[in-house]
Amino acid sequence: MKNLSERTAGFTDSVIRRMTRVSLQYGAINLSQGFPDFDPPKEITDKLSEVAGIGPHQYALTWGAQNFREALAKKQEHFYGMKVNPDEEIVVTCGSTEAMMAAMMSVCNPGDKVVIFSPFYENYGADTILSGAEPIYVPLKPPTFAFDADVLEDAVKQPGVKALILCNPSNPCGKVFTYEELKIIAELAIKYDIYVITDEVYEHIVYAPHVHTCIATLPSMRERTIICNSLSKTYSITGWRLGYVMASREIVDRVKKVHDFLTVGAAAPLMEAAVVGLQFGDDYYQGLQAHYTHMKELFTGGLQNIGLKFTNPQGAYYVLVDISEFGYESDLDFCEDLARKVGVGAVPGSSFFKEPENRYIRFHFAKQDETLNKALDRLADMKKKMQI
Repeated sequence: MKNLSERTAGFTDSVIRRMTRVSLQYGAINLSQGFPDFDPPKEITDKLSEVAGIGPHQYALTWGAQNFREALAKKQEHFYGMKVNPDEEIVVTCGSTEAMMAAMMSVCNPGDKVVIFSPFYENYGADTILSGAEPIYVPLKPPTFAFDADVLEDAVKQPGVKALILCNPSNPCGKVFTYEELKIIAELAIKYDIYVITDEVYEHIVYAPHVHTCIATLPSMRERTIICNSLSKTYSITGWRLGYVMASREIVDRVKKVHDFLTVGAAAPLMEAAVVGLQFGDDYYQGLQAHYTHMKELFTGGLQNIGLKFTNPQGAYYVLVDISEFGYESDLDFCEDLARKVGVGAVPGSSFFKEPENRYIRFHFAKQDETLNKALDRLADMKKKMQI
């Protein structure tokens, strides 16, 4: 038999999803893969029940149902002052995962280069390779996860760089990029004529005093920014797989074609139900922020009481815990032992860093109080059970 694809030969399975399987194997509380254990807003699920009876049940328009795209455009204008044409500047995708892949394939040619901040969500490197491009990594330095502007410029100005991926707020480190940092990125993007492909799925999960700024709103950035986003985190519907790309008409016209051949379209009944969420008032988003602030304070406060070191997230719903004191050479081995011995699932931090980094594990805290308290009770014995 002929060899399989060289492009994918170095791929492993997703470490995040693998740790969910490890958690299930040992009956551990799964704080690895980032999905809530509480229900979506009732208004959305009530609408889904109604749609189940009356439809739609057939294909929606390839780039998304009209009312769904119009609701997305109104929401973007409300929060960021961006006027978006729902017919020409939005493509609805099967989750932000497909949004990112469609955007990358629309932008990159084989041999191009893409700049990625490290630590990074594991899909970004794979998306770059699948697009035929080469990833270039720029470190965000713990514990504040700031970047060196000179190092970033050295990366961006390399021959063949086509795009930069910006996850803001960031998974896994919870960094929220300041306006000043975004301005540096924007100025370099303009100077070296590159696209900025954003992942903004945690846009509404930000902890005061930090504020999320959409880089597309910065001067001269609208035409070179490709926004990838989804409803998964904002409305606690990670299994619905509703995402979207938002960009200029020229870019979206290309993304529409790539999307059409990747997945044809997102689920019609789910779009119809989710419109209800997109039409929520400001009180919903204020409540969401208050809810996640409570979960963050509960969990990180518990970690502090146990005596564990961690980096304080500014946004998203993850926390990186420093495991240096436990003496493990492999953070993957540590996470497997943590699930088996302590009964809590986590993700090894090395799966997010390009640099040789084994001192962090990632927990997520999008869980009910009962779940978090139960996990903290188990982690209270962690130092005794995990020493080697």
